[in-house]
Amino acid sequence: MSICQGKYSWPELVGVSGEVAVKVIEKENSLVTAFILPINQPVGGPFFCNRVRVFVDADGIVVVVPVIG
Repeated sequence: MSICQGKYSWPELVGVSGEVAVKVIEKENSLVTAFILPINQPVGGPFFCNRVRVFVDADGIVVVVPVIG
């Protein structure tokens, strides 16, 4: 269970285009903003209920399940 509102994760988006994933995520949970990042991008920082990181490979394909955070 999440402390955040709305849909929390999108396992069905692994293997699709990052651009498509961002649109789906933001449509299914209007409380979040999705950001595309390369899989090798180091990330850190605090947890945010309004952020979804979409990690893509060199071809722009989602390779990790996008989740709020």
